[in-house]
Amino acid sequence: MADDAPDATLGTATRDSGSDEGPTRSPEVAALVLLWSAHDPTRSGEVLLVPADQTLVLGRGGERPERGVRARFVRQRPGENTPAAPLADPKLSRAQLEIRATPEGLALRNLGRRRLRIDGAEVDRGVLREGRVARIGERLVLQATRRPLRLPPTVSGAPAAHAFGAPDADGIVGESPAVWALRDRLAFVAPRPLHVLVHGATGSGKELAARAIHRASGRPGALVARNAATIPEGLLDAELFGNVKDYPNPGMREREGLVGRAHEGTLFLDEIGEIPEAMQAHLLRVLDADGEFQRLGEERTRRADLRVVAATNRDPASLKHDLLPRLTLRVHCPGLGERREDVPRLAQTLLAAATEDDPALRERFAEPDGGFRLAPELVEALALHGYRQHVRELHGLLWQSFQSSLGGRLELTSEVRAALDVAPPPPTVAPEELGREDIVAALEAHDGVVSRAYAALGLRSRHQLHRLMKKHGL
Repeated sequence: MADDAPDATLGTATRDSGSDEGPTRSPEVAALVLLWSAHDPTRSGEVLLVPADQTLVLGRGGERPERGVRARFVRQRPGENTPAAPLADPKLSRAQLEIRATPEGLALRNLGRRRLRIDGAEVDRGVLREGRVARIGERLVLQATRRPLRLPPTVSGAPAAHAFGAPDADGIVGESPAVWALRDRLAFVAPRPLHVLVHGATGSGKELAARAIHRASGRPGALVARNAATIPEGLLDAELFGNVKDYPNPGMREREGLVGRAHEGTLFLDEIGEIPEAMQAHLLRVLDADGEFQRLGEERTRRADLRVVAATNRDPASLKHDLLPRLTLRVHCPGLGERREDVPRLAQTLLAAATEDDPALRERFAEPDGGFRLAPELVEALALHGYRQHVRELHGLLWQSFQSSLGGRLELTSEVRAALDVAPPPPTVAPEELGREDIVAALEAHDGVVSRAYAALGLRSRHQLHRLMKKHGL
């Protein structure tokens, strides 16, 4: 019976709130993240923990395998591992993939009828190194990583309020440890009255983090947002602090200024690192305890009860030496390179938003349940891409696929491939171009392993190499 089968969930749905001395850190183990499942795309983000002393067998159903331990995915969240249902894809074998942890990575051996590809090359067995991707036919895309046996509990200790994989109340998407660390830091920072510096790469979600801080801060005023890099140097004081009527020129209207508008709320200054150091100094007084400032043309001093959240894509150390200490609390927004396992979920969220007012596009590419059809090659490429603009760049790549895909799913088209920072597929050669010496040299270079030698020769499959070996009496 499936219920009696040993499995490798390595955790239950019970919560771990830590001890009175604080939560203990779980050891890390090798893991496989389920990036995409053709049968059930909602499973994206589930993780298979691979202990060093077990051989796991991944496949359809929950029955006991003939050898090894049945692999089971979990939905890993702070303080809890919730076992996921067994894979139910009828196109997978019951024993599809054998998995072992080794010092070099995850040793994979294909047992089933669906072909195994590691880094794009079809193999019978191979080592999947951390960060790299394996595909099982057109059914599963998996990524090797390392995970703690349990994510540490959050600051509040409260369970997550949003469904697995869905955007949270602040629109943040992801189940990776990096995203849970971000949520935890935001929960710590938000209720405290100190000023904040949010730092991270362009497109990593710094404004989303600022809005999350304001929402959970309890401040009754508004969030006032401004890109500091767009303020002309000569107008910085007027923009920040405002001016009285007719100053500096007759006919000038009175302006409240960003600081005044943010009274009892939050002032979000994006790209603060783009302001010249001399101009950064103008912020120092308002950042001090009393929020003191003066409108241009006005003698009296005003005070604003505000909190400043500044953001930069630069090294925080590049800010003016006396500005940085006033931004007491820090939040790092991870780029997609730090949370590649979240890319498929982010893609689904971006696609849903992009087609919200485009029923024709949604009807063509989306399933009835709302999920979008993605080619596994596209999922793999997006997970491995070297992002520079991060979520913004992912959004653009998805639109490239929208424009150039011909069928009913988003494909890795030549236009998308041209925009990606991913190694192209290995070149292929005609079998008749290879002689006996070529084949012998490739087999010797790869210790006789056909599944490696055929890729090195540029053949399309190991079957081509087997036929050549038979032809040349090898």
